[in-house]
Amino acid sequence: MSECVRLADQIRRAFEGEAWHGDSVLELLADVDAKAAAAHPIKNAHSIWELILHIAAWDDAVRRRAGGKAVTLSDQENFPSVTDSSEAAWRKAVEHLKSTHTQLVKAVTAFPDSRLQEQVPGKTADYYNFFYMFSGIVQHELYHAGQIALLKKYK
Repeated sequence: MSECVRLADQIRRAFEGEAWHGDSVLELLADVDAKAAAAHPIKNAHSIWELILHIAAWDDAVRRRAGGKAVTLSDQENFPSVTDSSEAAWRKAVEHLKSTHTQLVKAVTAFPDSRLQEQVPGKTADYYNFFYMFSGIVQHELYHAGQIALLKKYK
């Protein structure tokens, strides 16, 4: 098994399930409705909905970077606003998240191991290579999964 296939598997587990640590992003979202997703039970904290839009934005940014683009997200792209808090909009947001994640996993799976130590486009730090970025997106998914788990406790 290639290193990129292993990395893609870790990204998948953090998001879809079978993660060592516990519940994945999707497992945590399984019983969340639009009202709970849009709620702000903790002052100055993002909602579950805002977090999933953020996860999708970064999954897409990493996918585009893997494709050779130098990607920087604006504040609005980083944490998009929820403008429609209906159930239909929530389901659409979750489907977008799943689709973006699937595209990322496919891109990492197909990424050549020989390029893992190459610098990510637009990044200047010595350590910011593709291996670092792909490992980092796993950490990103899990960090926000933890936030979602805490927000769910404030029903």
